[in-house]
Amino acid sequence: MPPPLAEPGVTLAELAYRFGGEAVGAGDTRLTGINTLERAGAGEISFLANGKYRQQLQSTGASAVIVGTADKDATTLPRLVSPNPYLCFARITALFHPPPRPQPGVHCSAVVEPGAAIAASASVGPFVYVAANARVGERCVLGSHVAIGEGVNVGADTQIYPRVVIYPQCQIGERVILHAGVVVGADGFGLAADGGRWVKIPQVGRVVIGNDVEVGANTTIDRGALGDTVLEEGVKLDNQIQVGHNVKIGAHTAIAGCVGIAGSARIGRHCTIGGSAGILGHLTICDNAHVSAFTLVTKSIVKPGQYTSQLPLMTHAEWLKSASHFKRLDSLADKIKMLQQRLNRISAEKIASEKDTGEDATSEPVTGKTP
Repeated sequence: MPPPLAEPGVTLAELAYRFGGEAVGAGDTRLTGINTLERAGAGEISFLANGKYRQQLQSTGASAVIVGTADKDATTLPRLVSPNPYLCFARITALFHPPPRPQPGVHCSAVVEPGAAIAASASVGPFVYVAANARVGERCVLGSHVAIGEGVNVGADTQIYPRVVIYPQCQIGERVILHAGVVVGADGFGLAADGGRWVKIPQVGRVVIGNDVEVGANTTIDRGALGDTVLEEGVKLDNQIQVGHNVKIGAHTAIAGCVGIAGSARIGRHCTIGGSAGILGHLTICDNAHVSAFTLVTKSIVKPGQYTSQLPLMTHAEWLKSASHFKRLDSLADKIKMLQQRLNRISAEKIASEKDTGEDATSEPVTGKTP
């Protein structure tokens, strides 16, 4: 992340220098914030990353805009032309809105057990609990009511928001963000049947989270049954995701809200998983696979590409009609199979008959007349 602004505002030319792209128009336009095209006012920069908002360029009150190369001439406003305007918007937003950095130190209400080690540059908030032999790295921020279990290691520059719980022995990398309510390392759903009852299988593995991972609010990541549940570097998880025990998620994969991942699934690198998708256990998704929202993944994906298993939106009456057809698919398939077999018999009988009579069904009948 670039350093915070040394003085209020920054010029368009300075933004182009910091983040790349071309400043077109008045490069000395001074900017103090960023906003949407619809809400931006004087002194603010806005952005156009989706063509359907192009009309708003004509009415925006922004002093400057970020546009893609295709929209370089779509406005007369001072503009930063970037090959990736959305990425440029993200970086400029971070410049104008740097995260707050609380003062280092341990709040008087926090409980730090003997044997725990907290870096002097870390900030530990009210009612935080840090168990024995835990390690909290340089410049970490632990929000109120965070619980850090025994033997946990938290890497440098990690931000842990209020009410996060990290169970014993889990490992958290550097520059990780864990949002409020995240639970890392709870027991996986491991049960063995015993005459109508369930016997709990001890979950003795860990959760290992790599560097630069972000986990959304109220997401749960179960510890491994024997080995580890692993999130590699750069993984981004949205809110309210369930990650089962012994799951492995490859580097730089992004997963949207409410996804459920069953135990021992393997998800590759640079994948995207749409919201509310379901992934069954013990299967593999290869690198660069992209699963649409609400898709149920029931078998391994071995080739990169886009995968979808949902029905398009329809009226309720149409859905009822389609559902009635779904119920009869097996019987319809049986009828089609039977008809195909009958057709094959008829074809075979016809061919046999033609051989017996010496006829060729593809030849013209012989009439004895010249054309």
